[in-house]
Amino acid sequence: MSTSKVQLNKLVPVMLSFVIMGFVDIIGVATGYVKQDFKLTDFVAQFLPMMVLLWFFILGVPAGVLQDKIGKRNMLNLGMVIQAVGLGLPFIYYSFPMMFASFIMLGIGNTIIQVSANPLLQDVSPSDKLASYMSTSQFVKAIVSFGGPIIASFLARSFGDWKLVFAVYGITSLLGALWLSMTPIVESKPDRKPASFGSCLGLLKNRFVAFMALSIFLIVGAEVAINTNIANVLMSKYGISLDTAVLGISFFFAGETISRFLGAIILNWIKPRLFLFLIAILSLVGVVGVFLAPSYTVAYASIMIIGLGVGNMFPIIFSLALAKMPERANEISGLLIMSVSGGAFIPLVMGYVSSTSGPLASIFVVGGCMLYILWVSFFVRKSQAA
Repeated sequence: MSTSKVQLNKLVPVMLSFVIMGFVDIIGVATGYVKQDFKLTDFVAQFLPMMVLLWFFILGVPAGVLQDKIGKRNMLNLGMVIQAVGLGLPFIYYSFPMMFASFIMLGIGNTIIQVSANPLLQDVSPSDKLASYMSTSQFVKAIVSFGGPIIASFLARSFGDWKLVFAVYGITSLLGALWLSMTPIVESKPDRKPASFGSCLGLLKNRFVAFMALSIFLIVGAEVAINTNIANVLMSKYGISLDTAVLGISFFFAGETISRFLGAIILNWIKPRLFLFLIAILSLVGVVGVFLAPSYTVAYASIMIIGLGVGNMFPIIFSLALAKMPERANEISGLLIMSVSGGAFIPLVMGYVSSTSGPLASIFVVGGCMLYILWVSFFVRKSQAA
């Protein structure tokens, strides 16, 4: 139930949940420190971030079903508290098994947060501003993701303990839950039977919902694939060192951050379906640019262009899906968050192509994902015109 005007006293605590949502991206930095502290192999260390991503697939739909019964705000508070508990475990006893448990709790809590935050934002947003507000929320999340490694590094240098970033994040999660619990929000309550696991998965019979879910799967998959594979592409093509190649990842995230900031503004004047078409084209230009770039500096620019295109795809797809069937917001949110698990599968496809056809050829996996989004932009236009 979107509101007709902006209510900052309700919007701000909901937006804070997106700040808290961004805390999950500290797992990259944390994995490096845990690997170093406990002398883990590369293979064993990768089980830590896997424990976070796995829960998006396992709990996405069940969380949406439970949310339909207990409400979005209650579910969001539950997620923030579980995340806070996970962030606090290393301070009870610092060991690899305890960090393993910490990452599991962090994954469970963050999955619930992501299922709940987006539909709750719909309830406190003017209907014509939802796409813009979702881009704003993703911009806020991107800033937190970008700042996490800086905060962890500062605390490690200043106080000799990188884990203090977990304390800062855990306390903030609890304060966010407290603030939201004290904020009265009238939630939309559809006039239908409560959601079930079957009714949730049954939505995939709807072509529009199925296409949106696959879009999220490919978008998140492409993002993670670039994050984990682009350095290898640059090293293979230009013969540069790893230290130089990993800068390509920073350019990608910089592009995404700028994209989400601009998207929050642009979507006030451009319809989401048109904007989706434009950014799909932009991302494809970036993919071609990486393939044809004569130098790694030009490749950096092309990678940033991909980020500029990809950055707003997630919030636009999410807002289009919720706007299409607002009465099924909880179930749709669960399905779409389950689709975030694409981040665990598409990188494997890119890695396989890299191994069999060469690293440069693997960039076409990202191109294929973006071609699908371009097609979806036409499908959405046709669907909304019908």
